[in-house]
Amino acid sequence: MENFKDFIKEYKGAIIGAIISIIILCTQLYRLIIGIILILIGIYIGNYIQRNKYEVKEKIKNFVDRM
Repeated sequence: MENFKDFIKEYKGAIIGAIISIIILCTQLYRLIIGIILILIGIYIGNYIQRNKYEVKEKIKNFVDRM
């Protein structure tokens, strides 16, 4: 019984993470989470392009010229 308590104390975070992951998979919340992540990536890329549009144009032009 003492070994089990030590195991629980040592891996408490991993166990909680596994339980949360199982709940997310069972309720299919992962679709929402993936959607939110994709939206955030799109926002970041759009903001980067807007702030650095001339550099991005040059990079794309150089990439197309290489092909």
